[in-house]
Amino acid sequence: MTKTAGDALSIGELAKRSGATVATIRFYESKGLVQSTRTVGGTRMFPRHALRRVSMVRLGVRFGIPLADIAAMFDSLPVDRAPSRADWQRISNAWNTHVEERLATLTRMRDQLTDCIGCGCLSLGTCSLLNPEDELAGDGAGPQRVLPS
Repeated sequence: MTKTAGDALSIGELAKRSGATVATIRFYESKGLVQSTRTVGGTRMFPRHALRRVSMVRLGVRFGIPLADIAAMFDSLPVDRAPSRADWQRISNAWNTHVEERLATLTRMRDQLTDCIGCGCLSLGTCSLLNPEDELAGDGAGPQRVLPS
């Protein structure tokens, strides 16, 4: 018997074709990023277009897009059919904005790190990262002067 375009994929087939592990696909399903139906025997079956969703999630994660942001974007996609080219273009544009913001943050961090290493802590009076007496404690954990505000 040959498969038709409307056939569903088992979780194993989806994992093999997407390059994700079965556990990863289960995790994505638990986060609402992909949806499955169950057979009488309890096997998860995914629509073919879930392959595109899993691929897009993996790509988004690789670009540093938080899963919550990916899920928010996916909320606007149809669940009963494969997303259109326009749907993917809209997501791509939004993710491009995120990547540009991340690049700006990384560039700022690189420049601050270069300044810090260059000073050799001999100019603490002008150090942009100096935090005397833990003045930034109220702003929360992390490198507050380097993180974007």
